[in-house]
Amino acid sequence: MKTKSRIAGFLIAAAIVSILPSCADSKSKKPISEVAPVVQPSFPQPSVGLQHRYGDEIVVAGQFYRIGTPVVTWMDPGGYDAYRVERRFSKFEESSFEATTQATARARASNRGSPDIDSPTRYNLRYQRAATQHYTPDELEQVRGGGWSLDLLRKNVDQFVLHYDVCGTSRQCFAVLQDDRGLSVHFMLDLDGTIYQTLDLKERAWHATSSNDRSIGIEIANMGSYPINASPGPLVEWYQKDEKGQTFIQIPQRLGGADSQRTKGVVLRPMQNDPVVGEIQGGKQRMYDFTPQQYAALIKLTAALCDIFPQIKCDYPKDETGKLLTHTLPPDQLEDYKGVMGHYHVQDNKSDPGPALQWDYLIDNAKKLLAEREKMASRAN
Repeated sequence: MKTKSRIAGFLIAAAIVSILPSCADSKSKKPISEVAPVVQPSFPQPSVGLQHRYGDEIVVAGQFYRIGTPVVTWMDPGGYDAYRVERRFSKFEESSFEATTQATARARASNRGSPDIDSPTRYNLRYQRAATQHYTPDELEQVRGGGWSLDLLRKNVDQFVLHYDVCGTSRQCFAVLQDDRGLSVHFMLDLDGTIYQTLDLKERAWHATSSNDRSIGIEIANMGSYPINASPGPLVEWYQKDEKGQTFIQIPQRLGGADSQRTKGVVLRPMQNDPVVGEIQGGKQRMYDFTPQQYAALIKLTAALCDIFPQIKCDYPKDETGKLLTHTLPPDQLEDYKGVMGHYHVQDNKSDPGPALQWDYLIDNAKKLLAEREKMASRAN
């Protein structure tokens, strides 16, 4: 990478931390030619000893990209590692894959649905089922061992799928994915805005069926949406009013209470005080909004992914009038779609990320970050 490009990379990372994101035409954005290293190496004398990390990096094909908001990777203390084959929250002596298969057999015999794990891994190679047709022989030999180049990964990733986890916290989400269901997702976004990355983005995570080959997925901590005529269920337990009538999130003690969050001493509230009612998959649903901390982090992550992966358009599925589509895309449209989307755009039995997500707020602010990146890159060059 040229010296000017490296300087630009660091200036961009610093700017992202502080700026409030002006709209940019996503077609005009210039993707980074290479992800900036964590610490600029000194030449000709190599660095020695342990190297510094900043705590806001995501991992892309083995490289680090700073996004300007806290990220805990699977390599970090307190992280969640989807590469592990054992169950994370079971008793240690009962957590191995062998013990898990035995527990799965017992669960199925007794008609219990948990755990349901058939494979020691919860991820695989992008386009694995069609690998010999999708990749050239040289590409297949390269990627099957994990040797993805950034350019090759960019050719294969063009969707960013948003989920709510219906678990309430990222810790509980990982417990369900890893220990019970044998699934995975690249990112989890906790109530306090902490992003947890569980896999390198080169991996095919198991989160969105037909879009898994080409997508990156995120599970946003939230108790989800419910049909308007159904019992509010968990919403009553999780969302309370203070003496001023302001809604706050009360994490049940059985799930660790406030101590389950990495950020301590912060009262967590939904962005909108009252439940939001909207139409998803043709029916009215209600849910509480995500927290301001979650929006702030998601905006920065979305901008970063749209920068790293030029095929991910910084926009959401729209109808002919420019309004958000609130139903599953027909197969031909899903095949052609490249951009940010909800789980319900992929599967007709899903409603996440629900009616409360403020799509325009998310996308408009992500575009502002991309526009600022363009300005910084132009100045540096």
